[in-house]
Amino acid sequence: MGMSAAAAPGRPVSAINVTPMIDVLLVLLIIFMVVQAGLQRGVRVQVPPTDPSPAVQRSTDLVLEVLPGPAFRLNSQPVPAARLRATLARVYAGRPRKVLFVKGADGVPYSAVVSAVDVGRAAGVEVVGLVPRQAPER
Repeated sequence: MGMSAAAAPGRPVSAINVTPMIDVLLVLLIIFMVVQAGLQRGVRVQVPPTDPSPAVQRSTDLVLEVLPGPAFRLNSQPVPAARLRATLARVYAGRPRKVLFVKGADGVPYSAVVSAVDVGRAAGVEVVGLVPRQAPER
């Protein structure tokens, strides 16, 4: 049998019943977990292999260099900024593999590299790779 720990019969019990509060907290926890799973977003990224040997560039790969100014070079050939989209669209028109590597020079703002990637995507490039800077030799 159970026994009450009240001081006197008929007096209010001063203990807090925490069972409803725990129920509310568990429901809120479940709601937050479901909402958090729905908010998961990400960017699909292709990470280069961790092989330390220098990558051999194939003759079919195109590298777009973003220089200060903004100025651009496509496989070491200068391209005017006003004609960049048209040049990329013409180059990629007959290619089955539409991959572009973008390389930013030192001192070029991040926004210039992002706009070059956007121009490449608008010209029909399907996969854009960013070329990392070479680590300084010690």
